[in-house]
Amino acid sequence: MTSTTEITAWFNGRLPKEWTEAGAPEITIDRDEITVIITIPAPAVGDGDDGAQAEAVAGRIAGWRDDTKEQRIRIARDAEHRFEPKVAWGVRIDDRVALFTHLAVPTMTRLRQPERQVLDTLIAAGVARSRADALAWCVKLVGEHTDDWLTELRNAIDEVDRIREDGPAAASA
Repeated sequence: MTSTTEITAWFNGRLPKEWTEAGAPEITIDRDEITVIITIPAPAVGDGDDGAQAEAVAGRIAGWRDDTKEQRIRIARDAEHRFEPKVAWGVRIDDRVALFTHLAVPTMTRLRQPERQVLDTLIAAGVARSRADALAWCVKLVGEHTDDWLTELRNAIDEVDRIREDGPAAASA
C-alpha cells in the first residue's frame, strides 16, 4: 500500500493550482477511500443576514461542485488507478464541510447484549433509525471526544509504517 505521505504528495502535485489558493487540501485516507476536501473562499454577503449567508454558501458549494465535476472525475480516475481506493470529494467554506459521493462502507461486528441495548435505546429515543445508524452515531461521538488521542494514535501508526518502509528488505527465496 502506498503511504499517506505519498498519496498526499501526489494530490498536492495533481490538483489544479486554483483549487489550493485558499489553503492546502485536507486529505483523509483509509483502506477503502481517499477523501479530498478543498477549501474555497466564502461568498460575500453584505448585510450580515445569517440566512442569506447560509444560502450564499450553499450556492457557492453547488456551483463549485458543478464547475469542477469533469476535472474531479479525471483526477479521481487517475488516483484510483494508481492507489486503488475510491476518491471522494468535499468542499470546506469556513466551518461548513460538504462531502460529495463518499462511501458508506459496510462493516461486520458482533455485539453482546449490553452493546446492542445501547444501540436499541438510541433507536427507541429517535436518535437513530437503525442499529447501523446508532453505531455510526456512537463512532462519531467517540471520534469527536477523543480526537487528540486518535490523531496521536494515527501519527504513531504512520511513524511505524515509515520505519517499516525504511527497514531491511525481506530475504527473497
